[in-house]
Amino acid sequence: MAVDYALIGHVTADLTPDGRKLGGTVSYAARTAHAFGLKVGLLTSAPADDALLGEIKPYVSELVNLPSAEITTYENVYSAAGRTQYVRATAAPITRTALPPQFKDAQLVHLAPIAGEYEPGALVSAFPNARILLTLQGMLRAWGADGRVRFKRWLNPAALKRIDVVVFSEEDILEAPELEREVAAVCKRVVVTRAERGGTVYLDGTAQDYATPQVEVVNPTGAGDVFAAALLSSWHILGDFERAVLMAARFGATAVTRSLLDGAPTVAEVRSALRMAQGMR
Repeated sequence: MAVDYALIGHVTADLTPDGRKLGGTVSYAARTAHAFGLKVGLLTSAPADDALLGEIKPYVSELVNLPSAEITTYENVYSAAGRTQYVRATAAPITRTALPPQFKDAQLVHLAPIAGEYEPGALVSAFPNARILLTLQGMLRAWGADGRVRFKRWLNPAALKRIDVVVFSEEDILEAPELEREVAAVCKRVVVTRAERGGTVYLDGTAQDYATPQVEVVNPTGAGDVFAAALLSSWHILGDFERAVLMAARFGATAVTRSLLDGAPTVAEVRSALRMAQGMR
């Protein structure tokens, strides 16, 4: 089956006080792209019988799951000093040879590593005719035997030059803020999100700030993933990148007002926003 939106990355099990919850960039992005009416294909890795994997199936037209003994598992521990993140398990790596043929014809490709499960540079050339977005956070993480996540520097100019847009948060690069300019110097479009302060768009290295709606935050988890998927989806539909950034900012803001995956937009919300955006042309 042909897909419109090819999504590549690990689903995750997020350990919370309320038990295991489905997470990972691909989970938020799949629900968001589905709400835009796009046929989503997902290449991931997890145990086939993991109940969390079943929760994403209603939003995916084609699911390709690589066999794995474990599902990538994250745990966040909070204290007065802030959040400490741990990786408790990782699923099988994703390789170029695992790409289904029908994914290679997708118009939209979202590279969404969450735990360095593949090198983006190994995949970009498989999509010569697609519009490619990379969410960077999963390439900026490393951990040792204790599982504690630490910052890892990643910059692959050859890969970034072949990617149409890169999205990351200023929080992702706190230890290396110079990466913002370095990525923007080699990638034609870069969006750096800054929570309630909006963000910055770099077009061919030129920066322009954008604002975001001010809302009451319930849970910020996944807002950046919703933003990225809404950006790629609305850019495809509207044909205007700057207008798509504002659409993404709207849905990113909505995401934080709801809990976890419920932060993804609904079909009705997307249709309403698209009607408004198209009417303003």
